[in-house]
Amino acid sequence: MLHINKTTVTVKSIKFLGLNIDTILNWKLHISDLKPRLNKACYAIRSIKPFMSSAVLKSVYYLYAHSIMSYGLIVWGNSTDSDELFKIQKRIIRIIMNSNKNASCKELLKKLNILPLQSKYIYTQYYYLLSKIKTNFP
Repeated sequence: MLHINKTTVTVKSIKFLGLNIDTILNWKLHISDLKPRLNKACYAIRSIKPFMSSAVLKSVYYLYAHSIMSYGLIVWGNSTDSDELFKIQKRIIRIIMNSNKNASCKELLKKLNILPLQSKYIYTQYYYLLSKIKTNFP
């Protein structure tokens, strides 16, 4: 609810600092907005793959897909819908490593030294907590 000049306005969701926040905080709307952006990153990596080395493709991954997935991850990363983004991440990793679509990504992620989305979420929480501990207990 938003109060403007004694008038109450009810909204179901709002975009604030790039995060789609809804009334029940399930992050479904935000993740559905991220999916097409990640699919575009996947298409871009697939398009340049014949012309670039895997090191360059990894850099493009970090510049394009990883930045999309990382923004605000600490607040929406625990959503059950984040698995949809993880599937797109795995598709991108398979493209970079020239693997078939049914191959396990566990070893591919290790070779590229890239954290899976869920691990990145845990790492982000840990890093945030560690920074708060260092600030409060010098």
